[in-house]
Amino acid sequence: MIKLGNDWDEFLDEETRKPYYLELRKFLKSEYSSRRIYPPMNDIFNAMRHTPLANVRAVVLGQDPYINPGEAHGLAFSVQPGAKAPPSLRNILKELHDDAGIPEPPNGCLLKWADNGVMLLNRVLTVAAGASRSHAGRGWETFTRAAIERVNAKEAPVVFLLWGKDAQGVAEYITNPRHLVLTAAHPSPLAGGRFFGCRHFSKANEFLTRNGAEPIDWSLE
Repeated sequence: MIKLGNDWDEFLDEETRKPYYLELRKFLKSEYSSRRIYPPMNDIFNAMRHTPLANVRAVVLGQDPYINPGEAHGLAFSVQPGAKAPPSLRNILKELHDDAGIPEPPNGCLLKWADNGVMLLNRVLTVAAGASRSHAGRGWETFTRAAIERVNAKEAPVVFLLWGKDAQGVAEYITNPRHLVLTAAHPSPLAGGRFFGCRHFSKANEFLTRNGAEPIDWSLE
């Protein structure tokens, strides 16, 4: 059984007993034993490990893990400490600087965000090396939808940052009027810069402060 030692354990105990997850587990066992899969097996649930449910004040939803060596570590858009930031993450850090005046960090590890209430959740939690979306449609979407619905049930205000069409597809599951949904183009260079100017970092903190919650510390140093 998966145990993280925080309040996500009850959710994991319920969800990992369901038939869809048992099938997903068989698939992952085969994949990890026969191919290079990212992130490392022990990092799959890092979004939950580093951001307990009670601490979630914001959710940033990604697509699936990075496909290159030394990058993915179970946190959406983040790379392992010391790794160079990929293009999408560089655009996120540029918007962070332009919006909140926060200096761009020397690397692309967003672990500090995760430890400070920002759940960095990918829609699909694993991927084969060099093959984006290779684990889509295997059951992770059901799992992460359930996780999003669990966050949606929180009474405390939460900001959902949905960048791109994939992320925005979960908006229908965010029904609690206590929460705020912010949408923008995906930060990928393919979006033609339409992500820039969304000001989601300052808007998130304005909402949290207005609703009596602690704002997010978006700094990375």
